[in-house]
Amino acid sequence: MKTVTKFWIGIAVLIILSPLGLIMPEHFKAGAAWGEWGADEMVSLVGYIPNGLEKLSGLWSAPLPDYAFKGWEEKGLPDLSLAYIISAIVGIGITVLAVFLIGKMLTKKDN
Repeated sequence: MKTVTKFWIGIAVLIILSPLGLIMPEHFKAGAAWGEWGADEMVSLVGYIPNGLEKLSGLWSAPLPDYAFKGWEEKGLPDLSLAYIISAIVGIGITVLAVFLIGKMLTKKDN
């Protein structure tokens, strides 16, 4: 099996497993997934907001906040799991397209 095929199989497995970031914290009643805390959650976890996070917290608004579509935030776990998978596919697709385009620009031959 080619290395590229193994790579894409690995990516597909990770896409399918992406809802674990939603399912595991829900199963263990752990709150938000590890490392996905906003400024408000940082205060409750460590007692303060780090200066860098406080300065930059309003700078970026995610295209799919919480990996879900508008109106899906309160839907059940199966719908949110589907949203996680779609979000993973969209994110990987954008990344692959960007890398492909940058690669094309960097390898463009002068005529």
